Amino acid sequence: MRRAATGLVATGIAVLAVSEWLNRRWSRMLVGNSRGASTAVVVCGYRNPRTRANLINRWRVRAGIRSLEADQAEDARLIFSGGATSGSAATEAQLMAEYARSELGFNGTVLLEDRSTTTWENITNVIPLLEEADRIKIVSQPAHALKARAYLLRQRPDLAEKLVRAEDYRPGEWLFAKPLFAAYGLWALHGLRAEVRKPLP
Repeated sequence: MRRAATGLVATGIAVLAVSEWLNRRWSRMLVGNSRGASTAVVVCGYRNPRTRANLINRWRVRAGIRSLEADQAEDARLIFSGGATSGSAATEAQLMAEYARSELGFNGTVLLEDRSTTTWENITNVIPLLEEADRIKIVSQPAHALKARAYLLRQRPDLAEKLVRAEDYRPGEWLFAKPLFAAYGLWALHGLRAEVRKPLP
């Protein structure tokens, strides 16, 4: 009995360690070290049928703000991307912006992209808002953010050269959910192997 319990604990620790490593690795892929005075941080929305930002979107907003603050750029903008889902009147972008303003007290520049319903559309529709930025950060759970970066590389390689790492990975954060994020990531990134292995200049 004790041996079985020890085995379960060891397995659990191994799963947590591997998922932590995968999420850290994904957060550092397809990013470079672009420099400049302006930073654009894109926060991708998550399904939000209610009238208040859900748990995932609230975390993404916080990660977006800390990603922006990490640069202390002269020209910084926070871009919330996501349309209405599940028949909700409010869009994901609007709900995230409201949370940033009213509950977190963020008073920086906020731009909304409120038409997207897929990750591909998130990237397609924010491109006009990224043209003038020197540095671009995409915020989401690490695997999803990597997928979005790969989509930007497909659609606009010139803008992908401006990608830098966001603050959407921290050791121990979401610790017990990271195995789920890792499982999703392995599935979601399966068809993007060529893109995620391609280094940025």
